[in-house]
Amino acid sequence: MPARHFPRASGRALRDLMSAIALAAASFTAAAHGFQLGSIEIAHPNARPTAPGQSVGAGYFKLVNKGAADRLVSVTTPAASMVELHSMSMDGNVMQMRQIDAIDLPAGQTVELKSGGLHLMLMGLKAPLKDGDRLPMTLKFEKAGSIEVTVKVEKSEAMKTDDHKH
Repeated sequence: MPARHFPRASGRALRDLMSAIALAAASFTAAAHGFQLGSIEIAHPNARPTAPGQSVGAGYFKLVNKGAADRLVSVTTPAASMVELHSMSMDGNVMQMRQIDAIDLPAGQTVELKSGGLHLMLMGLKAPLKDGDRLPMTLKFEKAGSIEVTVKVEKSEAMKTDDHKH
């Protein structure tokens, strides 16, 4: 079989191709806004904007566990003095919010941190959280280890709807 000769790509053409591939990958990652640590998927880590002077914020995401049971045992971010794991429930007409030691992640299950349920409390914020900000956050799991994720600060759907009513 005769050898085939292909035109050699110039350095510029190769750089352009690599740039296009990197941009496509970055766009996919940004659109997906998810992270993977072994069999645990961390989907859409986000926080709500805070008012100027407000020192406490909240964080949310979805954990999808496709492996063995695990637990989220701690969270840190340079944006706050500390991050606490919290649960929220209603006892009659009284809302109860409590700090918890860990968030259980059963095998093959999805656990969602959301307003009105399990969530993160960002205590001692070093600056207000503004819509569009991104902040690093490290999640530590009992078995899977640690992963740094990027948290997007964004308005809730209710806040976005309220903006359109003005």
